[in-house]
Amino acid sequence: MEYRRQVRRTLRGITVCLVVFSTLGCNEKVKKTTAAVADHQEVKYTSGKMTFEYVGRAAENEGMHVWGSSPIQDKDGKTHLYAAQWSTKTQPENFSGWFKDCEIGHYVGDSPEGPFEYVGVAIKDKDRMFNSPHNPTISNIDGQYQLCFIVNENNDLKTQRIAMYVADDLNDTWRPAKGAEPDGTILRQTKDSTVWNYTARLGVSNPSLVKYKEKYLLYHKSVIRKQPKGYVYVYGVIGADTVEGPYVNNPIRVTDINMPLEDAYAFTMKDSVYLLSRDFRGSLGNRGGGLLWKSADGFSFPTDETIRAYEDLQHYLGEEHLKDAISYRGKKDGHLERAQLLFEDGVPTYLYLATGVQVKPGYGSSSHVFKINFE
Repeated sequence: MEYRRQVRRTLRGITVCLVVFSTLGCNEKVKKTTAAVADHQEVKYTSGKMTFEYVGRAAENEGMHVWGSSPIQDKDGKTHLYAAQWSTKTQPENFSGWFKDCEIGHYVGDSPEGPFEYVGVAIKDKDRMFNSPHNPTISNIDGQYQLCFIVNENNDLKTQRIAMYVADDLNDTWRPAKGAEPDGTILRQTKDSTVWNYTARLGVSNPSLVKYKEKYLLYHKSVIRKQPKGYVYVYGVIGADTVEGPYVNNPIRVTDINMPLEDAYAFTMKDSVYLLSRDFRGSLGNRGGGLLWKSADGFSFPTDETIRAYEDLQHYLGEEHLKDAISYRGKKDGHLERAQLLFEDGVPTYLYLATGVQVKPGYGSSSHVFKINFE
């Protein structure tokens, strides 16, 4: 908790919720106030009727990389985080343990701000055909919990696919969704040549599930060829009439190839669907930040309605705080990835982001939590 007491700042630049809530006025000028607190400056930024406050690290595990934190609250108000994790000793030179020896860890806190206690493995790495479960996203739809994640076969990224497990509680009594294959696989790379990602080179990955207008939409990423050369990260969607599937492919991608994205988290507000994603190629800023996409129908996210959402970790903590940090992935400025939101009573209250930069000795990558304040 000392870390959190010493480094508390309000997020600047995350206009995500200002767009989500039309009553908050995205065009209001950002105001800044500063005040000296102890031996550091607390910087508070406000825009419209919301402020965003940096809290600190969320899920972490000594000797492990913890990548991302997908939050959910139980009936008693405790916050559960599901995160990818693997040993820092696995291929430390290139961070490749994520697709070789990963598992999904379960963390619980009395508050969304933590501290979070590691309670165990939610989804195990079974190696070979159900290898390295990674990038979990949890949801609570129709009174049931859904945990979507990716696996591969024998460390081969070309075989990435999406699994869906479901449960009635958060005691890790997960079972494969009824519409999935026996091992929980809900989506593989299509064999239908009329579907947009038929020739994707790294399978399908990074799912996010929502209920929208009585339909169930599962968003997912593929890496497809971009003409005249190269590849690009884009998103598509599959749909179902029941949350457990089966799901049917939509033949057309939902995001533009000219604005690549990664790690999209889908959510709904009022009559729109949003994606909060990493700005994979720095379309609207540096590559360490993120984007907010908006769709009126869930099937098209136009670039002219896409805005910059958040910046890298250094933007919020300052260069001095990270000067002695270890960078396990990316630059020392701390790319923030795997955006996930916690909703309470239908309102987003906390944002969780992952980074490969670490200042705490003995720990690998960890996730960070930001509080969303309403004025």
